[in-house]
Amino acid sequence: MILADKIIEERKKLGLSQEELAEKLSVSRQAVSKWESAQSIPDLQKIILMSELFSVSTDYLLKDEMEPERKGSCEYDVISTVRRVSMEEANVFMKTEAEQSKTVAFGVLLCILSPVLLIFLSGLSGANIAGITETVAVVIGLLQLFLFIAIAVFLFIFYAGKTERFDYLKKEPFETAYGVSGLVKEKKKAYGTVYIKYLSCGVGLCILSPVPLIFAALISDADALVVSMAALLLCIVAIGVFMIVRVALINESYEILLQEGDFCKTEKQKSKAAESAVDAVSSIYWCLATGGYLAWSFISNDWKFTWIVWPVAGVLFVPIITVVKHLCGKDDK
Repeated sequence: MILADKIIEERKKLGLSQEELAEKLSVSRQAVSKWESAQSIPDLQKIILMSELFSVSTDYLLKDEMEPERKGSCEYDVISTVRRVSMEEANVFMKTEAEQSKTVAFGVLLCILSPVLLIFLSGLSGANIAGITETVAVVIGLLQLFLFIAIAVFLFIFYAGKTERFDYLKKEPFETAYGVSGLVKEKKKAYGTVYIKYLSCGVGLCILSPVPLIFAALISDADALVVSMAALLLCIVAIGVFMIVRVALINESYEILLQEGDFCKTEKQKSKAAESAVDAVSSIYWCLATGGYLAWSFISNDWKFTWIVWPVAGVLFVPIITVVKHLCGKDDK
């Protein structure tokens, strides 16, 4: 059986039309038609893609006398239970993560910036500047806070919808087609310099963010100035975190495809109880932090100081989640 006949046979076994096969191989329908009528021969890259799509070897496609290796053997049955990621799918995943990393990073930025206007206006009203009353400051500040949170939630949901089809890469073991690992390693290596640069800048901004507030507290007793610097602190942190989240997601996409770090096969085989527990604890934790912040702020009316809830909550969050993961990990053993 010649190559043209094999393409026709395998295509029909999958129930694909010439147009559908052409779409999967990123060629025109006319190209597929010429292959099947033996008017032309596909290049090596297309042969490899078809071997993956048809679940046959390239030798079978290229050698007229060779029979395909079918699913009858036990070895094939074991392999077939693991999903195989093609070169095309890997490229689409990396491109999607690179594009949507901006979406997630901007959503996180909005969450951090959400109380900034409330803090700033409260400082102005407390110092009787610009004729802003406390009521006006609180109303405007809360409206902006809830607006930013709403936009952030929308962005997170949008990201989840765009990347949902790739969730199995993070949760299930898989195999990659020939050449995928090499390509991803090259991309990760090339991105390494950018990753380190932006990660360092982001961490540096977060560390240096209290400097304006400390400086203002040392040189002046004006409450308005101190509160303004507190608002500036959050702005600096927001920019730093934006940079960290953006590059971290892109670098994470490479680790996912290479199944390294938290995405290695042994980690994926552990119980999903840890993931569920972390999600539940995170939701409860940040709801309590937000409620505590608002309650303390309204009761004490000391908005220039209550912002300290957020950095403290952020610092405590890491060890809490680490303990939850550790406890769930012990349960899995």
